[in-house]
Amino acid sequence: MSASSLETRSLSLLRKLMLISWPAVLVLALVAAVGAVMLYSAANGHIDPWASRQLVRFAVALVFLVAVAVIDPRLWFRHAYLVYGGALLLLVAVEVMGDIGLGAQRWLDIGVIRLQPSEIMKIALVLALARYFHGVESEDIGDLKRLLVPAVMILAPAALVLRQPDLGTAMILGAVGAVMFYLAGVRLWKFMVVGGAGLAMIPLAWQFLRDYQKARILTFLDPERDPLGAGYHILQSKIALGSGGTFGKGFLQGSQSHLNFLPEKQTDFIFTMLAEEWGLVGGLALLFLYILVIGWGVTVALRSRNQFGRLLSLGVVTTFFLYVFINIAMVMGLLPIVGVPLPLVSYGGTSMLTLMVGMGLVMGVAVHRDQPLTRYGPD
Repeated sequence: MSASSLETRSLSLLRKLMLISWPAVLVLALVAAVGAVMLYSAANGHIDPWASRQLVRFAVALVFLVAVAVIDPRLWFRHAYLVYGGALLLLVAVEVMGDIGLGAQRWLDIGVIRLQPSEIMKIALVLALARYFHGVESEDIGDLKRLLVPAVMILAPAALVLRQPDLGTAMILGAVGAVMFYLAGVRLWKFMVVGGAGLAMIPLAWQFLRDYQKARILTFLDPERDPLGAGYHILQSKIALGSGGTFGKGFLQGSQSHLNFLPEKQTDFIFTMLAEEWGLVGGLALLFLYILVIGWGVTVALRSRNQFGRLLSLGVVTTFFLYVFINIAMVMGLLPIVGVPLPLVSYGGTSMLTLMVGMGLVMGVAVHRDQPLTRYGPD
């Protein structure tokens, strides 16, 4: 939907609610419903402990999405660096006083929930980079000095996240940052130079990886080298994927998942369980819903009338896409297992809330797309 500039300036709350893309909200709800159904199956036909909590979390996240969508994006523009700084402080707090679980130190216990600040940083980084590049003239993008600040914005949280350790989230932060650089107009040859330097540093980076991270990479290259150890998870995942066939074994009938051969079936490997029970058709149906969400986000970005709205929308959509791509690629053995959840389907509160807030930002861009925003900020 659209509104004239004059109309948008005087939007009432009711008008903003009417301008929200409710079909997109419906698609997000359908994806979350798929997640709830699979979590019900993962608990062997019980709504507890996962499906019930996930539904409550989605309801709360939906309220956040609508609340963010009606906020003028110029407010986010003004406070983008503040949001980024807050997220960075939370990452430092994790380093100092974070909870340890499954060999990683990634969470802050704030009483009501266990917060994972690295998830918040994914959206905060997009906000900060969109704010920065909005203020850079196109002819100055090629100036290397202009790129130092955003490079530090990416490297600082990525380094903190790597220390947790969380290789998957660090990869997403780096990839989203690179995409934002490209969308802002940075020439391709500069990425090739940085990429070449990165490849040259692989032997050095290998020395800093932990033993289990090295094992994951070696297992990715040769899953059969340790079928009962490091290669067990990915081999069981491939067996489950293949056994689903075209139409699957049926709801609650997945032998690999219900006989506990499949690890972490409620989180990282939930797509494998879906494919085993619903087959290729079920997997493609879920991918179709994801494509609808991503396509809608790209459309919002293309219709935005300012660089901040375009970069913010594309940055959020890129983050969403990377979640989907990395999760599905790793359970299929196309990428090393790095612990990235499937958006709105895997069990987890912080990632769901973060992604829904991100989608709220995109909807906010669509609702307020006629609001003026000059190179130097709001009028």
